[in-house]
Amino acid sequence: MPSLQSLRRKISAFKNTQKITKAMKMVAAAKLKRSQDRILAARPYALKMRGVVSNLSRRVNRSSHPLLQKREGKKVEVLVVTSDRGLCGGFNGNIVRKSSEFVRQCEAQGLQVSLSIVGRKGRDYFRRRTWPIRQEWTGIFDKLTFEHAIDIGGDLTDHFVKGTFDELHIVYNEFKSAIQQRVIVEKLFPVDAAAEFGAAQAEGTTGGSYLYEPGEADLLNIFIPKHFQTQTFRILLESAAAEHGARMAAMDGATRNAGQLIKKVTLHYNKTRQTAITKELMDIVGGAEALK
Repeated sequence: MPSLQSLRRKISAFKNTQKITKAMKMVAAAKLKRSQDRILAARPYALKMRGVVSNLSRRVNRSSHPLLQKREGKKVEVLVVTSDRGLCGGFNGNIVRKSSEFVRQCEAQGLQVSLSIVGRKGRDYFRRRTWPIRQEWTGIFDKLTFEHAIDIGGDLTDHFVKGTFDELHIVYNEFKSAIQQRVIVEKLFPVDAAAEFGAAQAEGTTGGSYLYEPGEADLLNIFIPKHFQTQTFRILLESAAAEHGARMAAMDGATRNAGQLIKKVTLHYNKTRQTAITKELMDIVGGAEALK
């Protein structure tokens, strides 16, 4: 039977842990509000831009811009977006599990796969695996800005144009609500109009052709890279908001579990203490009876 002193130490440790998890929950809730406001403001613009580019890609000559060209190569890159910190429930576990499953599916089709990683958790996981990591970005979620999206999007577009890979897929957590995230596997390069509008509509030519000023090539050279930077920024904002939501939910559960442990150990402590007091009283009564 544990001593009263050890039980008091356990209760004190559980209370200290509860204070920490409660504070982390409050911090995550404050960060979630800011991240949620950012993604809700950026999402309509990014999704509309994706629709415009997908619509545009079926009306122009796809060979007029390298980021629109579909290739028959077998090189695929997977951008995995995880967090830099843990203590956020199954946020990172779901991502690496889905990423590993997707990579194995690509390899089963005879494709050559490389990885780009955002976040320390994904980097640490895939460093222990056999899949090659081409590029990694860490420490960007503390002060996430559009410059990070320009850096990541620029690197990806440059290597796609150079032929380092023929397709780019991104695996990330989409923010649904404070307690719900959804793992998404999204194809970014090249633009797939069928995926956006459906195969039947993508084959159609609704709405006629466009007139371009100053010209089709000049417009695409400016608009297409900006589109990929915007989508990268949206995905990073989605992941940041989902991370804070997952951490808030995880810390809320940890706080409640700590409270249950405190009640359980306190009850055991009181029973043990009562047993010790009763035993001491019995010894005193027994001693007094022996003196008579």
